[in-house]
Amino acid sequence: MNINSTIISGSQAINDIRYLLTSCQHVLFVTDRNIVQQPGVQALLNQVKACVPAITLIDNVPPEPSQHDVARILEALPNARTELVIGVGGGSVLDVAKLLCLLCVGDDAVSLDTLLAGEKPTRRTASLLIPTTAGTGSEATPNAILAIPEKATKVGIITPVMLPDYVALVPELTTSMPSHIAASTGIDALCHLIECFTATIANPVGDNYALIGLKKLFANIELSIREPENLEARLNMLWASYYGGAAIAHAGTHLVHAMSYPLGGKYHIPHGVANAILLAPCMRFVRPAAEAKFAQAYDLLPDANLSLSVTEKSHALVTYFTDLVQRLALPSSLQQLGIEKTHLPDLVEGALQVQRLMKNVPATVKADDVRDIYLTLF
Repeated sequence: MNINSTIISGSQAINDIRYLLTSCQHVLFVTDRNIVQQPGVQALLNQVKACVPAITLIDNVPPEPSQHDVARILEALPNARTELVIGVGGGSVLDVAKLLCLLCVGDDAVSLDTLLAGEKPTRRTASLLIPTTAGTGSEATPNAILAIPEKATKVGIITPVMLPDYVALVPELTTSMPSHIAASTGIDALCHLIECFTATIANPVGDNYALIGLKKLFANIELSIREPENLEARLNMLWASYYGGAAIAHAGTHLVHAMSYPLGGKYHIPHGVANAILLAPCMRFVRPAAEAKFAQAYDLLPDANLSLSVTEKSHALVTYFTDLVQRLALPSSLQQLGIEKTHLPDLVEGALQVQRLMKNVPATVKADDVRDIYLTLF
């Protein structure tokens, strides 16, 4: 999959986007109520208003949006032609912005229902995506994830047509993230990188993205949280997240994400938190089938012991995952999140239904395996 987005990155990079606005008569600006209040986002919004005759502001994108949320946003939009969609926020905002690029191209646009049914669009409005969290990598993926409450799960709408024209990686827009959000989104990026690197559909292009991203993430995830104003560390995390998204575009995630979907879709557990809880136990299950790649990833840790054997390195990587989640003070049990053992049948069934991801697991996964992994979290 060819990712040909133009990337603008670095501190104050937001000042370099004026040239994108010169020919626009109407811009759709997509964000959420928390993000829109940030001074940096207000400055960006004012910059757009100064350059563009008409702007429609959507600032009510909810976390973990459903198809009903997107439908409500569409109903409230004016009929005016939009030349550019700007998405500023976390993964939920960026996913909705990508969908709106497909749904707001004129009378012959695809509908949300047909997208969910698998229709492949051919046109979209131009887009600029600006992540304010370093986690989802949505700005580099052809995916938009929606919760489907009726089925108590999530689905991915996937088409390369959604890949953005422009991406801005601006570290100062991430400095106001609360530490627990920075931690959980950082673990989400880690899951993308290690899952894509070990997936059955892994390939040299995706592996290259994953290895670069893992090196940046290992060196910066804890530093960026300890020192939120460290713009170099924050920018490196944005790049790690971007590389995670690019790895998804060329390979795909697997067990962690498949098992996190029912936690988010039915029980509304934040995606990064669900992934953090599942990371170590899922990787422990996968490890025997991916020893060599686990060892290769382990070698990228700043304090890696390169004298260990391949098997020892693979075990050490799983230990690192366990310890990292603990050091970041993220939840380590499902009971902390209000999930009880009585919910196990629903969780197992929901995870096994995500065959798009389960088929990427580099080991045979049975229902009992999924159940046993969930059980380790009580």
